This record gives sequence, structure tokens and C-alpha cells, in this order.
Amino acid sequence: MPWLFLLLALGALVLAFSTTSVPLAAIALLLALVFIVIGVLGLLAQRVGSQSRSEAMMVDPAELRRLREQAEARRAAGAAPADPTPHDPH
Repeated sequence: MPWLFLLLALGALVLAFSTTSVPLAAIALLLALVFIVIGVLGLLAQRVGSQSRSEAMMVDPAELRRLREQAEARRAAGAAPADPTPHDPH
């Protein structure tokens, strides 16, 4: 969609430089400026939108706390010493 505004700006510039009417040229130049600003802002909005993270992928604080507790429990279970008494069948 931003490309459409940039094409409209180009068309307004062509109109401004090809007309012999001063008021029409002034209006066309003003429209070209407006279309260029809208087009550039649209391109920037697309770029920012494509690089931002989805809110659905973010972890809420309660879920983050639960995951940390699970990780600590796993670490504690892994650090527990093995059973020192050998199991001799005799």
C-alpha cells in the first residue's frame, strides 16, 4: 500500500512539472509532498511491524516464575548425591 502513495506522489510531480497553470502546479506539489510523507511513513511502519515480536510469544510473569521453579527443581535433583550403600546380593 505505501508504494501506491509513492506512485501517486510521482504522478503529482509529473502533473506539477507538465502544467502551465501556477495554482494547479502548487496544488500538485503539495499533494506530492503529502503522498511522499504518507508513503515513507507506511514503509517505516511495515518495517517496524515486521521486526517486532508477537505478544503471543511473550511469557507472562506467572509462567516465567513456574518455569524458573521447574528449572531449580531439576538442578537440585541433578545435584543430589547418589546412594552411597552398594547393593550386594550376598
